[in-house]
Amino acid sequence: MSIRTTTRAVLGGRLRSAAGLLGGFAAASATHLGAIASGASVLQNATKPALMPLLAAHSVAAAATAGRRAPKPLAPALLLSAGGDVLLQLKNDTAFLAGMGSFAAAHVCYVTMFVRRGALTDRRRALVVAAAYATAWAAMVGQLWPDLGDLRIPVAGYSLLLASTAVTSAGLGWRTGLGGALFLLSDTLIATQLAKWRELPGHQFWIMATYVLAQYLLASGTLRHEHEHEHGHEHRELEPGHENKHGKGTGHGPQQQRNPAPQAG
Repeated sequence: MSIRTTTRAVLGGRLRSAAGLLGGFAAASATHLGAIASGASVLQNATKPALMPLLAAHSVAAAATAGRRAPKPLAPALLLSAGGDVLLQLKNDTAFLAGMGSFAAAHVCYVTMFVRRGALTDRRRALVVAAAYATAWAAMVGQLWPDLGDLRIPVAGYSLLLASTAVTSAGLGWRTGLGGALFLLSDTLIATQLAKWRELPGHQFWIMATYVLAQYLLASGTLRHEHEHEHGHEHRELEPGHENKHGKGTGHGPQQQRNPAPQAG
């Protein structure tokens, strides 16, 4: 078997694996949302813990298919979210606070990942987005504060991390930015439950629908940003007259090689 045939077989296997995992995530998400809509609580509890691990596995496989590694904080962010999902199913105060802590750690991973990828490079844009989310955060916490009781401080602190994810996700493009906004919306709906506000029709369904879509957009948007950044880097290095870090042109001779793209951190 030739090297080319072997390479194609490996890439084909990875592609099928990534597609299969994405299909599994989509099927589990649809089943979970259907269980919420139909009131099948056993099926809800059975499918929820599988959602984020499937998305994490897909993200790793999709990156490998493209010949690179997924950003290091991405899988931990999704798996910490899975931990939060499981803890919130236990429905007691201790488990709820532990679940909130697990999600808070997930948001630290997300913020770290986005900042490392230049989310705050455009400072003017970042300030405008931060100001908008700060206003929304202050309004939300101000409205909920009287009704949160002992959860006031934990919710306020967690929501700051959540807003930070929303702000930094916007710096990588519309896909991650929308994911951050939907994550904020999903957890705001949870906060209104904690405050015992009047619920929307299908309240729990919308919490999970926005959450699942948010996580998918954050993960897929990050991978897409990695792909576009890598290919943009290679394109610049191949342009005639472009100079690499040693001051040598990369487009004037067959012996010159372009710099390797930086590894995802």
